[in-house]
Amino acid sequence: MKKIGIISLVCGLILSVMTFAQIDNDNIQGYILRQQVEDGARLISTGVPLLLIAPDSRAGAMGDIGAASTPDANSNHWNAAKLPFAEKNFLLSLTYSPWLRDLAGDIDLAYLSGYYKLNDISAIGASLTYFSLGSIDFFSEEGISTGTYKPNEFAIDVSYSMKLTDNLAASVTGRYIRSDLTQGQSVSGNSTHAASAVAADVGIYYQKDIASDRPAQYAIGVQISNLGNKISYSDNLESSFLPANLRVGGRYTYSMDQFNELSFMLDLNKLLVPTPPVRDSLGEVYEGYEDNVGVLKGVFQSFYDAPNGLKEELQEINISAGVEYWYNKMIAARAGYFYENKKKGDRQYLTLGLGLKYNSLGIDLSYLLPTSQTNNPLKNTIRVSLSFDM
Repeated sequence: MKKIGIISLVCGLILSVMTFAQIDNDNIQGYILRQQVEDGARLISTGVPLLLIAPDSRAGAMGDIGAASTPDANSNHWNAAKLPFAEKNFLLSLTYSPWLRDLAGDIDLAYLSGYYKLNDISAIGASLTYFSLGSIDFFSEEGISTGTYKPNEFAIDVSYSMKLTDNLAASVTGRYIRSDLTQGQSVSGNSTHAASAVAADVGIYYQKDIASDRPAQYAIGVQISNLGNKISYSDNLESSFLPANLRVGGRYTYSMDQFNELSFMLDLNKLLVPTPPVRDSLGEVYEGYEDNVGVLKGVFQSFYDAPNGLKEELQEINISAGVEYWYNKMIAARAGYFYENKKKGDRQYLTLGLGLKYNSLGIDLSYLLPTSQTNNPLKNTIRVSLSFDM
């Protein structure tokens, strides 16, 4: 009887220890998950980030601003609804941006854009964005060379915009995207192929002159861009969202006299893509929402799905502020700042630039100065845009 009692006591102790250990382990895992929720360091990744890069030097010199800036040949990217308000009837622009110049000498971004005003109330626009990653040597898992390739991405846009009133215009843009990064190589046993997608932008733009001693104007612009199908480089891998984005911006322009004009601008940007949830050790959603959803559901979900609530949703808004000064509509000086929260990518940088117009030719230069620890591919790089009044 004593042996049975001792055995029962030992078994009871063992079960108690196991139960306590399980409870303690659950508490530890719960604590870790709660810390992940509160930390909020969740990057939102998408396919083809090329679509979010500021492609031209003028906007690039003002902190990547364009929702409500004055119309130019590059408005097709920022907000095509501005085009019916353009002063010129036909403009073309070509931009060249060296990429990662501190690491490589053959990675480049080129952007060709333009528009044509059909009449006083409507305009069409088009653009081509081409990103070359230079020459890359591919190797098999055994270290055997499989050749040298030149990965690249490009996007082609066509837009139509029309004035709805004397002060308000709307636009729609269609886009075709092709990304060939793997050149058909096998990655981790999965065959790959070039990825393609189609997308659309919609925009609205409002501008109004202010009656005063000196001419002044304010403008508001809204654009939703890159609404399209998911993109994938393999039939065996999960597809990625395109970088659908909401851009809201404003501008105030003041003419100090007949020669000097000053504009202040502000843009807010938010990705319309689901925030990754916090998952437990079994891969189940602990906090937040399932992010493997359809495109339209992902757009609406992006406004409320951050695991840390409203605080994290606000952290996902990027802020751009810029200023532009023109002398006699010939010489321009520009500056701007771009801010992204540290927990959402930490891209923060100051931008500077100059512009010059002479007869039918214009040239814009921009330079980027990082102000955070995050390395920027445009660091120590001068971007150049040429515009032609046709």
